[in-house]
Amino acid sequence: MALTLSRIEALAPDQASLAAARKLLKPSSWPTLASDGQGLVWGEAQGSGSAPYRVIVCETDAGYKCTCPSRKFPCKHSLALMWLRVEGKASFAPGEAPQWVRDWTARRRGPSAEAAEQPPREASIAKAIEEESASAKADPEAEARAAAQREKNRQAREAGVLAGLDELDVWLKDQIERGLAVFVADAASSCRKMAQRLVDAKAPGLATRLDSLPARLFRLAEPLRPQAAAEELGLFHLLAEAYRRQASLDAPLRDDVRQLIGWTQTREALLADAGALRVADRWRVFLTRAIVQPDRLRRVETWLLRESDAQGPRFALLLDFVPLSGGGNVSAYSTGDGFEAELVYYASPAPMRALVARQIGPSAQSPAAPLPGQSLGQAFETYRSALAARPWLDVWPMAFRNAHVRRAASGAFLVDETDAGLALPLAPELDGAAPGLAMASRLDGVGLWDGRGFLLAEASSDLGRWTQA
Repeated sequence: MALTLSRIEALAPDQASLAAARKLLKPSSWPTLASDGQGLVWGEAQGSGSAPYRVIVCETDAGYKCTCPSRKFPCKHSLALMWLRVEGKASFAPGEAPQWVRDWTARRRGPSAEAAEQPPREASIAKAIEEESASAKADPEAEARAAAQREKNRQAREAGVLAGLDELDVWLKDQIERGLAVFVADAASSCRKMAQRLVDAKAPGLATRLDSLPARLFRLAEPLRPQAAAEELGLFHLLAEAYRRQASLDAPLRDDVRQLIGWTQTREALLADAGALRVADRWRVFLTRAIVQPDRLRRVETWLLRESDAQGPRFALLLDFVPLSGGGNVSAYSTGDGFEAELVYYASPAPMRALVARQIGPSAQSPAAPLPGQSLGQAFETYRSALAARPWLDVWPMAFRNAHVRRAASGAFLVDETDAGLALPLAPELDGAAPGLAMASRLDGVGLWDGRGFLLAEASSDLGRWTQA
């Protein structure tokens, strides 16, 4: 059965989904729209996440799939793609289905129950258009009342955060007085209780950081844990003091501190910020990883390396948070994907986290990006500079040439050929790969340094190319 507007109405889970889909009918929301000419259409939609969501629709049976974390089926992106196709007001480029579309079609077992003919759910496209028109008529008095309420809520939250930081000060002092060895042994329960108080104080970012501290400590060898605990607790004190003195901080540092505490900036606000750093170039994904947080969210990281040598940040981090209940959601991109895009960076003295403001064309697998002509020692200097500007830095990407891996009784190290004094311990995740990497006489690569271990993501050597599994 062909797609029609009435078919879309029947599929929509509710009126709100149709209203949300209506707002996505602008071509600018879809950097990619394509069709294989045989009933499959797909697109990449700019959503609330850092990277576009990938959407597929089968016109013949209204089957659909979207990578967004919505719990409504079909989601607004799937409905919007169908709507765009039916209205014919957007251009769908003809072409061969990319691998991610072919993967979906291979997994399908035929039309799903959701795609089967269903009775109307009282969702109306005409009503969605009418509601959009009505909402466009502004009510100045209502807007003023809403603005006043937002300011009142902001002030109440500011007071709550400061009260939470006062509690954190007392807690930090208690841990030091008890002794670091005692703190490490009791870190899980102690940090969990204090993190909950920070959540209540409306400082969720700081709470998540504190709640995940025990896991970071227990990944280290036991003799290293007390020293690491002292450093981590010191950073919490530093963040609390920075927040109290934010009025005296430079704007990028102040915004960075507020973000770490838990204040968020919406995608729309960041894109509308004329002062935000923007970099348009070709980018390549060199690493994706998902980390489960104590707050039952999956932190999905997509690390990008800029392919040109132009001025501006060489790296970028696309960051998304997905509920664990949403299943195995991962990055919208795969390691090795290359694409042209304009990125907009969140304010920071060491900019790294970014959003895809505009993607030009679809992403596709590309060869290894050209690495900068710098040694591991020179790359390490970029980390030191970033750490000086942002003392609570967690992880920093580094690209290098002419290094090698050396093994010792205490573990494996990445060593700079041009500076015998620099040896960075490899992350524990690389224990199995270290013997093979040590056989290469030269490594040109890129990876992440967290201050204690270097996670090599990919490398080229005289023995060939290596990538992190």
